[in-house]
Amino acid sequence: MRKKLNKSFELKERSKKVSPHYTQTFSRAAPTFVEGVYPVYAESASGSHFVDVDGNDYLDYLLGLGPITLGYNYKPVNDSIMEQLNKGILFSLPHKIELELSELICKTIPYSEMVKFEKSGSNAVTGAVRAARAFTKRDKIAYCGSGGVWHDWYASAISRNNGVPDFNKNLIKIFEYNDSDGLEQIFEDHPEGIAAVVIEPTVYEKPNKNFLQNVRKISENNGALLILDEIVTGFRFDLGGGQKYFDVKGDLVCFGKGMGNGLPISSITGPTEFMKIFDKLWVSTTNGSENLSLSGTHTVINEMREKKTIDYCWKVGQKLFDGWNKISEKYGLNILMTGYPIRMTLKCYDKNNNESQLLKSIILQEMVKRGIFLSPGPTFISYSHTDDDVESTLLAFEEITKKLQNVNESQYQNLLEGNLPQTIFTNYIQPTKKI
Repeated sequence: MRKKLNKSFELKERSKKVSPHYTQTFSRAAPTFVEGVYPVYAESASGSHFVDVDGNDYLDYLLGLGPITLGYNYKPVNDSIMEQLNKGILFSLPHKIELELSELICKTIPYSEMVKFEKSGSNAVTGAVRAARAFTKRDKIAYCGSGGVWHDWYASAISRNNGVPDFNKNLIKIFEYNDSDGLEQIFEDHPEGIAAVVIEPTVYEKPNKNFLQNVRKISENNGALLILDEIVTGFRFDLGGGQKYFDVKGDLVCFGKGMGNGLPISSITGPTEFMKIFDKLWVSTTNGSENLSLSGTHTVINEMREKKTIDYCWKVGQKLFDGWNKISEKYGLNILMTGYPIRMTLKCYDKNNNESQLLKSIILQEMVKRGIFLSPGPTFISYSHTDDDVESTLLAFEEITKKLQNVNESQYQNLLEGNLPQTIFTNYIQPTKKI
């Protein structure tokens, strides 16, 4: 049942000579998965599937690390890109599509009166951080999230912080999700020193006790801007983003990934009061006006609006989420999908209720051998996923769990055919707690 991966492995050996970590993104690299069992290079993709360089077909739930919200090779988006390609990719002046997309986003995102485009989520959040520092005349940042913002202001907080000046460590303060007391302590420790609170509306954990509203209130009461990092939640939880879904107002809100269905684009949005500070900042890039991404994103948002694609994704995701956990319960294994049907993750536990990376790796290994591509991190749903996709996924999972129910945990190591996935980074700065 194990797939032939000869070409993948050949390309991997070649890449050692020219690419650090094999590729440009840690989360795509071979060591991130069950190395030796997973494919290493993709060739093409369509809908909810991709084909690797050896010709193996996979039903994909990682979706390009999250950006593919409509589906691979999605025709209306491709058509708009091709139409714009024939007009031109980049000009010496702005193209009207830049204005039209800005207007569309302002009509779509709550409290959005102005828009600034960037090419990556990291750049968008960093641009918002710079704007908050300029607006408040403060330097420090309070942060809560999964860590997708890799510029110096954030990278100082993680294990991969070589090359980041030491002074950055003093400028970022970490607090945990659902711990508004920790955030309050940060402000008590640094009165009038925090420029912004940067937070993802959610990762997998549900907000409780009005957590997000409390974060909003604490930020406002202390003169700090609230920056919502919606690189993942935006255009996935709701057309208006997590800001609308969770009913929390951000001062600056950053989007990326799903807004472009794979195109390299991100944005910073917010009220004119805060966005006008960009007139005084050097947040500028030649390719911010690249028109293929702008045109494609315009089509993505209209497709989402007209076809209610996000509602569909919630519905399909719920079937996978519920079906997976019912199978796990049926066979007495603690192998659960947690989080949200629109953004879930696999958690595996041993008999002592300790999280088991080994068991998780075995599940991932057996699923990919059956053509189901899951990651050690997030599981996403796109508009191109079908009920049949979910059914085939659940059938594969049930086949695996049925066999595993009679396997002793001491034998798990014998089942692993590849290497355990490597951790990309660990947190260097510990979260602040209430004294």
